[in-house]
Amino acid sequence: MNAVVQDTCGSPDVLELREIDEPVVGDDQVLVQVRAAGVDPGVWHLMTGLPYLVRVVGYGLRKPKVGIRGRDVAGRVEVVGANVTRFRPGDEVFGVCDGSFAEYVCARPDKLAPKPANLTFEQAAAVPISGLTALQALRDTGKVQLGQTVLIIGAAGGVGSFAVQLAKAFGAKVTGVCSTTKLDLVRSIGADEVIDYTREDFSDGARHWDLVVDTAGRRSLSQLRRALAPRGTLVIVGGEGGGRWLGGFDRMILRRPRCQRSRASGCARWSPRNEARTCWC
Repeated sequence: MNAVVQDTCGSPDVLELREIDEPVVGDDQVLVQVRAAGVDPGVWHLMTGLPYLVRVVGYGLRKPKVGIRGRDVAGRVEVVGANVTRFRPGDEVFGVCDGSFAEYVCARPDKLAPKPANLTFEQAAAVPISGLTALQALRDTGKVQLGQTVLIIGAAGGVGSFAVQLAKAFGAKVTGVCSTTKLDLVRSIGADEVIDYTREDFSDGARHWDLVVDTAGRRSLSQLRRALAPRGTLVIVGGEGGGRWLGGFDRMILRRPRCQRSRASGCARWSPRNEARTCWC
């Protein structure tokens, strides 16, 4: 089969379309014929090995542990392992796996879901990682509640665009932050209000939100805290920019506040300085 592979970390020049053996399905796996594969910033990080923290946490110090790129997938089940009961050959699925930039890929059944009939394979392949990240940020970590005010930074991006729509579905009043050219897009997906960060500073302390979800990764914790309500929650999703070692993740590692449990908030991580809960996902 054909696959997009790399033998070393680097620029897109390290990627090569190559003929390799078709994977052999394990007892607890399914073999998926790939119909579409998504591309998100994580693909770039794994391809380049940057920041170096990516390599340290287990993706390969000298070269990628998984040589085939891609993690978002949508396709049709070809073979099911002996222990798999959830899917059958012919089922259309989408989800997360390692090595989706190939004609066939092995995946865990618990990382896949039936593809909605009203979505194309291409549309479904764009959902898994970005959509799940947004859901975890809002529901699981941010504990978003009906009627809360929510600020989504990077609202036009992959995670941000899902976060805007999910926050609205949870009944929140949503403000999206994006650039001038993306204002109409963010309004069209449901934001109640849109802030153009090139013209307005949302972190000037004049306004505050119950929940702030930062998907852009370039603002300091002090700036983000100024946008929080007195008992607001900050959720940082990934990180971009910064140096080659930590990238934007330095906000979670180097400047992480000392945390203690707050019975009133029910959150294990909060900043005593302004009583604002500060969480990471």
